[in-house]
Amino acid sequence: MKLFSKKKPDGAAVQTAPTAAVSHPFSELYGYVPLRRGELSLYRSLREAVPVIDAAISKIVRLIGRFDVTVDNAQAQSSLRSFLRTVKVGPSGVGIYTFLSAYFDQLLTFGTAAGEMVCDDSGRILALYNAALEDIELCEGDSPLELIVCVPSSGTAVAVPHQERVLVSLLNPTPGRLEGNSILSGLPFVSSILLKMFHTMGVNFERVGNVRFAVTYRPSAGASGVNAKLRAEEIAREWTRAMRDSHHVSDFISVGDVSIKAIGADNQILDYDVPVRHILEQIVSKLSIPPFLLGFSWSSTERMSSQQADILTSELEHYRILLEPVIARICRTYLLTNGYSDTIDIVWENISLQDETELAHARLENARAAQLEQQTEVKE
Repeated sequence: MKLFSKKKPDGAAVQTAPTAAVSHPFSELYGYVPLRRGELSLYRSLREAVPVIDAAISKIVRLIGRFDVTVDNAQAQSSLRSFLRTVKVGPSGVGIYTFLSAYFDQLLTFGTAAGEMVCDDSGRILALYNAALEDIELCEGDSPLELIVCVPSSGTAVAVPHQERVLVSLLNPTPGRLEGNSILSGLPFVSSILLKMFHTMGVNFERVGNVRFAVTYRPSAGASGVNAKLRAEEIAREWTRAMRDSHHVSDFISVGDVSIKAIGADNQILDYDVPVRHILEQIVSKLSIPPFLLGFSWSSTERMSSQQADILTSELEHYRILLEPVIARICRTYLLTNGYSDTIDIVWENISLQDETELAHARLENARAAQLEQQTEVKE
């Protein structure tokens, strides 16, 4: 009788997740091109600092649409659809669209996206995992045509043992480099100018936009100097209390000759409307998303909106081509490990921006109506 069993239990482990450093003194050194860590944090900060960039990327991710996978075998197709609908994604997500949304968002933001099919010992997919780019290295194999995914360990890059389970996509990669290019490349400079304008507007508003008041008390001819001083201190105290109490409306009541005037009422904050709009136009143009989808109204004609919608449609079709190999690998791996043929066909739903266009025009008409109402009030 064996006291200790050598059989390993079935299980799954994520290869691309960060792990404790393990010393491998005789590990093969791979020639790799490390991801540019500074750009990862830069693009994250860019999306956080300029909300229109984050909104544009989120809109593109949602507009990519849904797909269906057809298989010749009806039983295999039913099983595959159930798997795509219920597969576990990360610690709390479910479904292939949850995985693809995070994967596609990462691809647009950083130009590189990585994920993994987490499998058991027999190769069956148990879950899908979106890998953080900081936790992996993209390495060159024996041939320039071979890409190997590695994880940093003790100052070197160690290849993950199951390369067939790792998913990697590159967006418009530069020849000779093992990384893609973010759609945000070229925007840090113009965005920095935009942020300087916003900061300057805030500073100017604090200096001249926040209304200040001059409260003047003129004591009567018969009042003594002591009484006048006490009365002035009391007025100052009550005025300060009335101005600082933002939760309640307070009336300021005084006795005697008291005048209140606003300081700097004629000062004007610099007008940044034209340069801000110009920079926003450049940002939206770089992201290839029609302005009306983001609520901007400078696209005033239907013809202009239709042209921009056509441009976005072609961009979405290009992104679908980049995502299809990832979808196909996941589906084929599931079918083969469950005893089915891996012949599949991915059918995307038609791209239609009609609902988005109608919503954008509704927002545009509301903005025009509000502008007309404001002009009417000014004339009256």
